[in-house]
Amino acid sequence: MFDFEPTGSAAREAARELSRAGTDKKNAALRLIAKELTARRRDIIERNRADVKAAEQKGVKSSLVDRLYLNEKRIEGIAEGVLKVADLVDPVGEVISGETRPNGLRIQKIRVPLGVVGIIYESRPNVTVDAAALCLKSGNAAVLRGGSDALGTNSYLCGLMRECASEAGLPENSVQLLRDASRESANALMKAHGYVDVLIPRGGAGLIRSCVENSTVPVIETGVGNCHIYVDSAANLDMAIDIIDNAKTQRPGVCNACETVLLHRDIAEEILPRLRKRLDAHNVEIRGCEITKMILGSSVVPATEEDWATEYLDYILAVRVVDNIFDAIAHIQKYSTGHSECIVTDSIPAAEEFTSSIDAAAVYVNASTRFTDGFEFGLGAEIGISTAKLHARGPMGLRELTTAKYIVNGCGQIRG
Repeated sequence: MFDFEPTGSAAREAARELSRAGTDKKNAALRLIAKELTARRRDIIERNRADVKAAEQKGVKSSLVDRLYLNEKRIEGIAEGVLKVADLVDPVGEVISGETRPNGLRIQKIRVPLGVVGIIYESRPNVTVDAAALCLKSGNAAVLRGGSDALGTNSYLCGLMRECASEAGLPENSVQLLRDASRESANALMKAHGYVDVLIPRGGAGLIRSCVENSTVPVIETGVGNCHIYVDSAANLDMAIDIIDNAKTQRPGVCNACETVLLHRDIAEEILPRLRKRLDAHNVEIRGCEITKMILGSSVVPATEEDWATEYLDYILAVRVVDNIFDAIAHIQKYSTGHSECIVTDSIPAAEEFTSSIDAAAVYVNASTRFTDGFEFGLGAEIGISTAKLHARGPMGLRELTTAKYIVNGCGQIRG
């Protein structure tokens, strides 16, 4: 049986020290991490190649191997994200509000760390660094539990960050990785009430559902992205094709990739052949409705009810022709996971109808869903894309990793 107590106790102790750490010390640790990521990039890539090779030998699909894969450019991007986190304003200690009551009590509401943050995620080593960096800057201890496919890479990255934290004068146990990637370790983290203050799962629907259903630690749901793009009758079709192509093929294995395209009936015959030609360059399989199949022919796989609800994370796209914007909205309301939804249109009334009707963390007008990302939103990085409504929604940056407490100053007041 996996024993979480040593890890949990170390994290709790580290969190107490981190909550009092000054901004300069935290930033020094982050800048060291960024520097060492760049300096040790060849070592990181060597360990990552072993993980990638093992995943390929296990038959992991290419889009998911891509999530695991690191190269120099991606490592530089991760390091840049860490530096951006260092440059952001430290939220800890921020006065959210304050007032003096009629009885003379001075009450301030200030921002404080959550404490110990547990993150369960799958084969994305960038999450290891992003999550740790955000937790360090916001004064939280991080307990990381990555997937088995990335264990070699994650172990090296975690070791690097622990060294940098210690060198900067922060607790080494500010960042811990559960090197046991079994189901037992995940279950132990879910049941670590008293040690862990919040659990953030990043991964597929099964992982998130398991955390929500089994955790005794408060969970912030993130990640599942059955994202839609609706192309309106008033759309610029060249723009629509560019947006769909980017949202589907730039990185199909991520949660903000497009999974379903909805096309207004009036433009379907014109756009579909052009869209298929663009997607054929990436060997994207189209699963379409009857009208889509009628226009494009036998190359279209007939879509099932399951297809409309599926987050493929692959080179597969569901396509449906709808009669009007209201049918598109109804479809999204039925199948959306509340992540990112988009309308392509030159009509201001259509855009306003869409944005006011769609309930999602990010709603786009004429832009790719791929922008739902902490870095792109100016947060430096993100610990996940929350599809929940409590306690955070959308890309979760520094402020979303804090809570509040009240400081009350008096001069002997007693309550009558």
